[in-house]
Amino acid sequence: MAVLGVVALVVYLVDQIAKVLVVQNLYEGQRVEVLGQLLQFNFVKNAGAAFSIGSGSTWIFSIVGVGVLGFVIWYAPRIRSAAWAVLFGLLLGGLLGNLTDRLFREPGFGVGHVVDFLQIPLLPAIFNLADVAIVSSMVLFLILTIRGIGLDGKRTDDEEEAEAEAVAAEAEPDPHDKPAG
Repeated sequence: MAVLGVVALVVYLVDQIAKVLVVQNLYEGQRVEVLGQLLQFNFVKNAGAAFSIGSGSTWIFSIVGVGVLGFVIWYAPRIRSAAWAVLFGLLLGGLLGNLTDRLFREPGFGVGHVVDFLQIPLLPAIFNLADVAIVSSMVLFLILTIRGIGLDGKRTDDEEEAEAEAVAAEAEPDPHDKPAG
């Protein structure tokens, strides 16, 4: 649980500090090359979700964000694996970063615009560090799920194999038992 909290806190703080620096040092729409054509800063205020989808429905994203936040907090005590704790920490920190923007940035409570500023010219989106954390958590989710690693850190196929062996052992007759008759 401590790993989850530390990861969430670090993601949240780095995201919010980066956004404050962007708002203080760039004007909206300003583009700055960081690594040539590989990475640029491009400050935009995003009222929607990814790719500005749902720009008129910011309040819905705020409500969904609060719901997901509640789920993560409710689900967190079940996590017994460091990898899953990192996953949920990334998700929680990213969610809190974008939710803070939606709740407290202009134009108003619950309908605030998210500060996006990272642009990779080869990709069609402008995003922020909270988005990177959320996407990273989803990639980690896929990896853990494909590898069959449960919330306890154990491989689910190992558990299934152990159960199958136990059932098979119970079904086999003991060679030391004498046949009835």
